[in-house]
Amino acid sequence: MPTCADPDRTALDLLDARLEALGDGAGLPLPQAPACLPAEGEGGVEGADGGGELLRWVLERLRRIPCEPEDVFVRQVGSLLGEFRRRRSPWNAAALRLLDDTYTFAATGPRRDENWAYDVHAVLHRTVADPRGWVRLDWDRTNTARHTVPAYPFDPPDVSEIPDRLYPLDPEAAVAALAIMAEEWQSEHAPVRSRPDRDAVLADARMLLDRYGPTARFWTNATAAAGDPAPDFLAAGLQGTKSHGFLTSEYLNGLDLFEDLGLIAVADEEVGVFWSFGAY
Repeated sequence: MPTCADPDRTALDLLDARLEALGDGAGLPLPQAPACLPAEGEGGVEGADGGGELLRWVLERLRRIPCEPEDVFVRQVGSLLGEFRRRRSPWNAAALRLLDDTYTFAATGPRRDENWAYDVHAVLHRTVADPRGWVRLDWDRTNTARHTVPAYPFDPPDVSEIPDRLYPLDPEAAVAALAIMAEEWQSEHAPVRSRPDRDAVLADARMLLDRYGPTARFWTNATAAAGDPAPDFLAAGLQGTKSHGFLTSEYLNGLDLFEDLGLIAVADEEVGVFWSFGAY
């Protein structure tokens, strides 16, 4: 947990959580910034891990958003939160460009156990936070379906069974697997392989995975990797991908989950979990 030894990180983490709560409709007052936040003119810049200037920029814009009507307030706070996260770090910006418009899950947790499956299990159950305070994408964070299935939309296997549903991937194949998560499972008219911004999509996927370092190992539930650690995910596209499911079979809130593609990054200090869901 960051402290006043790194005041920018502390303040920005608090502000991120507060904006998220406001965007969820929580009507609590915005907390005071930590006393250790640098005063105007004492430093802090926009960019990696934040800064005093970025915090002041967000607070000023938040104060300008009318509280009524509530739906407009919530929508504008959500837009402000997205811009805040993009400005906070290039990694956040890449994650939002690549995955924010599709039904995906993207989260990173600490590596605490020699058996990394325990750490992955914790991320899937949302019991750990991003060690760097960077963005996590989770459409179902506040879904009432989690009252029935706590890890919804996941129904993760036991820790001992997780490796049995995964196959190793070469780094470049991992980049391609993450890139096609920018596609839709149904009615995708522009697969990544044919998009004019194909290289930019791949660059964003590569930036996300570069976070885990040059010695990171990658795993997927895609069966195409069963006999080949370098399947051509771009050629197949998301709609052509088959996998071992990690999803619940429960039919909740009018949504049936039917397909998924997962990618797991394992580094010495972190584990990253990226998942795409097909639903109707």
